Amino acid sequence: MEIARSVVNTLLAPNRVCLCALDEKDTVIGLVGGLPDYDGVVWELHPLVIKKTHRGHGLGRRLVKALEKEASLRGALTMILGADDLTGSTSLSNVDLFDNTGGRIANIVCRERHSYEFYLKCGYSIIGVIPNANGIGKPDILMGKSIAKKQRRGRAPLTTLEGGKS
Repeated sequence: MEIARSVVNTLLAPNRVCLCALDEKDTVIGLVGGLPDYDGVVWELHPLVIKKTHRGHGLGRRLVKALEKEASLRGALTMILGADDLTGSTSLSNVDLFDNTGGRIANIVCRERHSYEFYLKCGYSIIGVIPNANGIGKPDILMGKSIAKKQRRGRAPLTTLEGGKS
């Protein structure tokens, strides 16, 4: 509980985002947080928490989408996150990730349910891995997604030159 309070307090600081989902009794049933980095161009999604009784109904996906929209409105181009493998749920755990890193990532296998699969469904890609981030054989799977607003194609806007001529 102490760690949870600390995380929420971090999210309540200026320039950060904390979005909550409430049930009909105004009880928090889900929470997603966003932390800006790289001068606000990249945001980290951390954490995403959904009450067990409300999982599997699209709430997590809606919170992720809402965070992406909010970060994009604040100038973000990319959303990143870390999906720790603490329990050996993927083929990236308990192996030497300094050997054939790209190949191991490309051929990842999910042995048990793992959050990286959820984020794949939300449009994220595995963009890296931090070996031993949580102890020997316990990596952090780095994921990312472009949330940049699409540029309209067509002619470039005219620029006003000196004297009002363009």
